[in-house]
Amino acid sequence: MSESSRDAVLARIRQGLAAGPAPLPPRPDFAAPVHPPLSNSDVVVAFAERFQQIGGEFHYCETLVDLATQLAAFRERQQVGAPYVWEPDLQAVLQAAGVAFRAQEDDFIANADLSLTSCEVLVARTGSVLVSAATGSGRRLSIYPDQHLVLARPSQVVAEIGDALRVMQERYGAAMPSMVSLTSGPSRTADIEKTLVLGAHGPRRIALFLLEEEDATLN
Repeated sequence: MSESSRDAVLARIRQGLAAGPAPLPPRPDFAAPVHPPLSNSDVVVAFAERFQQIGGEFHYCETLVDLATQLAAFRERQQVGAPYVWEPDLQAVLQAAGVAFRAQEDDFIANADLSLTSCEVLVARTGSVLVSAATGSGRRLSIYPDQHLVLARPSQVVAEIGDALRVMQERYGAAMPSMVSLTSGPSRTADIEKTLVLGAHGPRRIALFLLEEEDATLN
């Protein structure tokens, strides 16, 4: 390095030192929310919007008659038989609505094209359905069939995943179910060529029927 080059470097160093230390970055506000506000102040509307964005099919049912009509229309569109329903409370709701279902496990493996289950919680932030093995549906009905239907009510919607986990903790305490799963849209995967395949590890379609019946016992 020539004398002039060395002098120029030293001059820049002296100038930098004279300016003093660089200011510290602002201290993070650890009390501030991590996520931006939901898309809608109504968590039910926010859930419906997000659920559909990630590939779910959302149906709002104001009455049991409405539920029966929309379930029949769904089955006709998809050309599927009656859903497998193993939860007694759900069976009671469907019987009151006049909806046919399969309560037994006869030929389940061969004919499991459609299931209907309840859920623990619905998460507005991610549009996720939280299911567990604690219900009469167990593990199989939310995973094995080609198409998974969920019957829920508005009171089950919470804003964040943390809220959903708190609900589970309050509900079960130390006796947490052996399986707790957050389902976000239909099962999907993509290979190295980025070819999207639905139904690779679970149901190819998920549809949620939100029932606005105050006297419908779903849990």
